[in-house]
Amino acid sequence: MRHFSLSRTILCTTLLATGFGTAFSSAHAETSTLDAPQQRSILDRIMHTAPGGCPKDDGKTTPNPYGVWARGDGSETGFGPVSQYGTPAGMDSISTPGKGICDRGDPFDSYKHMKLNDSGSIWLSLAGETRLNNWYDKRPVFGAAIDPTTSMKARPFNSGRFAVRNLWSADLHLGQHVRFFGQLINADAGGWRGYSYDGTFRKNLDLQQAFVELSGKAAGGHGGFIFGRQQFLDAPDYMIGNRDVLNVPLSWDGFRIYEHWNRVRFDGFYFINTKNNHTDSFRGGNSLFHDTLDYKTRLYGANVTIAPPDFHFLGEKGYSFINLFYYGYEINGGPAQQTVMYNASALGHTKRNNFGLRWHGEAGPISFSFGGAYQQGTFYQSYNRANHYDRMNRNVNAWSINGTVDYHFRHVMWHPTIGVQGDAYSGGGARGTTGSVNTYIEPFGVNTNYLDPTNYLTGQNLIDFAPKASFSPTSYLTFQLKLPIYWRYSAGDDTYSIYGRNIFQRQFTSGMFNSYNHDSFVGIAPQMAASLRLGPHLTWDHHVVRFLTSHAMHQVGARDATYYQSSLTLTY
Repeated sequence: MRHFSLSRTILCTTLLATGFGTAFSSAHAETSTLDAPQQRSILDRIMHTAPGGCPKDDGKTTPNPYGVWARGDGSETGFGPVSQYGTPAGMDSISTPGKGICDRGDPFDSYKHMKLNDSGSIWLSLAGETRLNNWYDKRPVFGAAIDPTTSMKARPFNSGRFAVRNLWSADLHLGQHVRFFGQLINADAGGWRGYSYDGTFRKNLDLQQAFVELSGKAAGGHGGFIFGRQQFLDAPDYMIGNRDVLNVPLSWDGFRIYEHWNRVRFDGFYFINTKNNHTDSFRGGNSLFHDTLDYKTRLYGANVTIAPPDFHFLGEKGYSFINLFYYGYEINGGPAQQTVMYNASALGHTKRNNFGLRWHGEAGPISFSFGGAYQQGTFYQSYNRANHYDRMNRNVNAWSINGTVDYHFRHVMWHPTIGVQGDAYSGGGARGTTGSVNTYIEPFGVNTNYLDPTNYLTGQNLIDFAPKASFSPTSYLTFQLKLPIYWRYSAGDDTYSIYGRNIFQRQFTSGMFNSYNHDSFVGIAPQMAASLRLGPHLTWDHHVVRFLTSHAMHQVGARDATYYQSSLTLTY
């Protein structure tokens, strides 16, 4: 079954490449030379688009409807950071594509901005991504138990995982105000001694995104309404990401409404999570178009961003953004589960309200980001007669603080950058069955490049301090070095990974737990990342981490760990 599923993935990629080659060849087909212009069908226009389907460069500058919001990596537009073809697939809301991201001499760009009518007001863009991921883990998650609610059996001593995924998208614009976007996904995973494979790693052909967008000038600015299945990235990257570190990205079903003015923008949204995990997900995901809605997981809120006046610092220009946000979470199981001392767990669901502020930007050669959030809500504890849990509602009082400062030597060879990062996430009260819960959660913040590339640790009951540096010997090669140091915020609470609470075999052994409960030091994780750009469409990323855990962690059964990840990504 595994060989069949992997062959099916490779076959889909081959068929896609064959389709591109056939269509590209047919783009050179001769057209009629009759004096009177013939009416052409949409299919005919797609199959006979001239090579280089980019907008004609008439020397005129296309106005950018986002103004100051497109600065930096473009994430302040609310649609994710800029990549080779603008923002991530489905996130680019600009009706007229910008200059410099469409190359008429590139065969892959032949099917970008294909005119479907004579005026060009109706156009279609096709895009895709194929990614190969490899992981090696020695002592995954420090040797924590796979599922402490059923067994204290640890994860494998070492593990080699392999994953492949394909994303194919079509972006149809009907004039300047109406847009339809669709994206298909196909993913699979294998390897030796793999663990935690589910619907976030394996998926037969399914619908990743499908939405309609209405946009245009409104209320003195540029606004829009998006309805359907979509990604959402209008948040600090340490709070909400797209789960790209795993194999299947995060997607949401619902709506968002946005408005951009010159110096103020607004975004409001209400989403239900797309349900990836099904019964067959753990067996390889054999069902087609099987994703539904997970009504027990929701995300809603609003974001107001202010762009203060520009300034000068150290003789260079500077700018900044101030984000004022409210994000609401509703979660069942997983991060909502509260492990109880000497018992398996207290199950339930939680509602969390996040009120926060972030100030970030560039001040001359310095880039910075400072933010914080207060998280309050309720944990609804389920009834369990065997462990004497009642239907108690427990208040949530938690918080987080995040900060990063980098100094860029832009006029020095290799363009080095040095910086420091610090974060604090509250913890405590999660082990008991009474009183308030003080453990902060970030259930949608899986981000390889921010807190911990291994994802053995997440932003729960954690303090980290990380000096870092990066440099680029060439325009296509970048290195980053980082030395995070980790502590538990509360010694009366545990560490957490993306798989849940980290519970170790000797954690509750008499005498061992006392040492663990008085020493909050977790360890250090020296690491290096390298990104190699092999042309305009191919990138090869690497992450290497050696995690050295503390004596207190060793006392309860945790072990040092080694982690390596390689990602080879083809975009077209």
